[in-house]
Amino acid sequence: MTVKKHYKYEIPAFSSVPKYYDKWESRIGYQALLGGTRHFGYWVPGTIWPFPLSAALRRMEDRLYDSLDLPTGSTVLDAGCGIGHVALHLAHKGLKVQAFDITENHVRWAQEEVKRQGMQHMVSVGWGDYHNLNGMADGSFDGVYTMETLFHSMDPARAVSEMYRVLKPGGHIVFHEYDHIDATKPPPDCPRDLVEAIIRINTTAGGAGFHSFDRGDLPHIMEDQGFSNITACDLTENIRPLMRLFWFIAYVPYLLIRLLGLQLFFVNTESGVQGYRALKMGYWRYMVYTARKPAARDGGADIDGARQRRVG
Repeated sequence: MTVKKHYKYEIPAFSSVPKYYDKWESRIGYQALLGGTRHFGYWVPGTIWPFPLSAALRRMEDRLYDSLDLPTGSTVLDAGCGIGHVALHLAHKGLKVQAFDITENHVRWAQEEVKRQGMQHMVSVGWGDYHNLNGMADGSFDGVYTMETLFHSMDPARAVSEMYRVLKPGGHIVFHEYDHIDATKPPPDCPRDLVEAIIRINTTAGGAGFHSFDRGDLPHIMEDQGFSNITACDLTENIRPLMRLFWFIAYVPYLLIRLLGLQLFFVNTESGVQGYRALKMGYWRYMVYTARKPAARDGGADIDGARQRRVG
């Protein structure tokens, strides 16, 4: 069946994000499969055997570190830190990380893990909302990043604007985020049930930014807020092994869930099946965007100058 109409997407409240992560399905799934990490791993394209998953998760964090391209001792902002795995990984590489999350359980668990590892001198964690970074002065950070969190934003342009404000001139920003076809106006050959599933998944999982992540939207937002040197890198094939694993684990349970009409209660299970289906059909991608805040032109040193001095 082909789609012959437009679909309406009801933007979920930002408060639905903590509810999603606090659901038992999310807690058990993230812990059992990813050790609590809230992001995809990185594999060589064509990889069939994805294990160990932990090694691939750390490789994706290494990819982020390389994209930030900052000297040791730089201060970075983790805008949506989950339980702190990314922040701690970067801290062990020499970056000083200020991290925040909107989910109170994430903040508590991240603080406990920072203390357990004895990294309080490198990582601080608190509650925060990237739409309103009150308390953070202009030009506070050498780098800012998100790891699959901006798609939760009610207003991505406002969030990116706030990140721009707190970034130092010459500072670097990195977004690991998803994009997709416009599911409210899908191509005629896109199956109707897939469109409905994509909308349902993003609504239930607090994907408020879903409406702002059609293909190419985020780079335009970045440019509008003043960023320069914007680059885009498609890592879809690098995360395919994990998407395939999710599909393999979720497929049989999903058939029963769909038969009983319980998709709203098992959003991750449905996402495991329909997400991989959307990836295979080319309707969903995993993207990394990098950019810089233009350097000050009044004689002040920028980040690249600092790195050149350190290397030299």
